[in-house]
Amino acid sequence: MSETHDELLDRLGEAARRAARQLAVTDSQQRNQALETAAQAIRQQAEIILAANRQDLDQAAERGLSGAMLDRLRLDSSRLEGMAAGLEQIAALADPLGRLLAEWTRPNGLRIERVAVPIGVIGVIYESRPNVTADAAGLCLKSGNAVILRGGSEAVASNRAIHRALVAGLIEAGLDEAAVQLLPTQDHEAVGSLLRAHRWLDMVVPRGGKRLVARVQAEARVPVLAHLDGNNHLYLHPSADIDMAVAVIANAKMRRPGICGALETLLIDEQALDSVGAIIDRLLALGCELRADARLCALDGRLRAASEADWDTEYLDAILAMRSVAGPEQALAHIARHGSGHTDGILAGDDALAADFLARLDSAIAVHNASTQFADGGEFGFGAEIGIATGRLHARGPVGVDQLTTFQYRVFGQGQTRP
Repeated sequence: MSETHDELLDRLGEAARRAARQLAVTDSQQRNQALETAAQAIRQQAEIILAANRQDLDQAAERGLSGAMLDRLRLDSSRLEGMAAGLEQIAALADPLGRLLAEWTRPNGLRIERVAVPIGVIGVIYESRPNVTADAAGLCLKSGNAVILRGGSEAVASNRAIHRALVAGLIEAGLDEAAVQLLPTQDHEAVGSLLRAHRWLDMVVPRGGKRLVARVQAEARVPVLAHLDGNNHLYLHPSADIDMAVAVIANAKMRRPGICGALETLLIDEQALDSVGAIIDRLLALGCELRADARLCALDGRLRAASEADWDTEYLDAILAMRSVAGPEQALAHIARHGSGHTDGILAGDDALAADFLARLDSAIAVHNASTQFADGGEFGFGAEIGIATGRLHARGPVGVDQLTTFQYRVFGQGQTRP
């Protein structure tokens, strides 16, 4: 009789829990060795990984995946080197475990410490981007957590090839290879079993489209760290330097339109409408479709009329919504109504106004005079990220090694008893 999905998760989960107990008491040097050796293995196995990725790309193209999705899936020598370098950057970070977060002494002489410790076993469910296999595994390993990975069916060959390199690093460092496991089936029912595995998992992180994240949030029996949308905004204030603004807007939208940090709506102050031509010229030259409100469409016939649905859309494509606003208050109101709390910001030369604008944004990441595409753990100095969190508990924004820890209270006495 074949193994059921629940039985599979029990087997993987028990092994992960065993590995997590080992990782919790390892020193940073051993975990770093595993990361550095895995980086070397990725470089040494580059041709194998790239061949696997070409197989995935061919099958994805046959299935009709969009250009943005194919871009997420695609690996090349540069991206592969970035993956390996990311593991080395994670290894170079300070050890997140054992940090003394606080300490105090009670009147009865008890000394209490709050110390950073691993969360335990983390499940990561993701789509398309095979680099997540390395990023998630590296961050979990550095922070002393075991991880069970479930990548998308469109990247299965790539993920398996990368996973083999990661396991080589674990073995070389003398760590339990069950510290990084890849779910061996693409059956969607196995995802349900993973989400129900509260006996083994301490947290689950979904990285993918709205449908995936919504399912995880609805079905998970363990805490979820996630964002649902990346409907990101920039507000152009009339005090902004227009050359700077054009460059930032073009990068925020078109550097990689298919990532969650891409700009989706540009709000233009009505006092800055004389700058709109330069913005439109640059974006159209880059192949971006522009959908705008009636006022902007009247200014430039190259713009398409936006519908109400456009203000709520995460395109993940070369499409940008544009809207004129009466000032900062109206921009903030638009973001509050239509934004997803991911990454929003302002382009302005007035620093005081910008500081007030950022303070009033209810967003995980708030930017001033910078591209929204910096919403990335690597760009924050985290080496990589396991995802972006838009909730308020237990982490917010890019989730790196520090955010993959919890804490333990340690109480030291000299024989005190409670009266």
